[in-house]
Amino acid sequence: MRAVAGPQGLELESTADELELGDHAHFTVWCPVELPDGICVSWSFRPLTDEGLAMVFFAATGAGADLFSPRLAPRTGYYPQYHSGDIRTLHASYYRRKWPSERRFTTSNLRKSPGFQLVAQGADPLPAVGDVDGFYRVHIVKDGPSVRFGIDDLTVFAWHDESDDVLAGGRIGFRHMAPLRAAYRDLEVTSLHD
Repeated sequence: MRAVAGPQGLELESTADELELGDHAHFTVWCPVELPDGICVSWSFRPLTDEGLAMVFFAATGAGADLFSPRLAPRTGYYPQYHSGDIRTLHASYYRRKWPSERRFTTSNLRKSPGFQLVAQGADPLPAVGDVDGFYRVHIVKDGPSVRFGIDDLTVFAWHDESDDVLAGGRIGFRHMAPLRAAYRDLEVTSLHD
């Protein structure tokens, strides 16, 4: 993984050999602060390559332990460790350009884990790199059972969790699937109830 602070913000990319490592070449960067429920998380995002995938985990906790507890199974960036392991989380994928089928018709997906349940989907408004015009403001509003995900002033999807297992609080993390290189800046977390 390479993380470089520069004029565009924090640039992230995998330096692993994807041909050699396959699905083990990807990574997740976690915010060390545990956040409450009833928040809006927003950041500015700019893709710098056309291929790859960006994802955000939120309301992430360990099953029966802190997300960083040594009691949880080790995580190396391999996706099944996150969606079908001992993490409870919601995760929104956007800028989904990893596979040719994703580049043909781009969507943003919301999944609930463990279990990899697709619970919401919407069109991805982010253009290919050749048409990128600066940074795009991405935001997630998480308030109890309600989730809203958007880019700039466009709501991409909204979902209401009607299960008996509503995730609340926890950490956020940013996931990259190689060969994505992207810049992030201006991460902001605001309370909805202050």
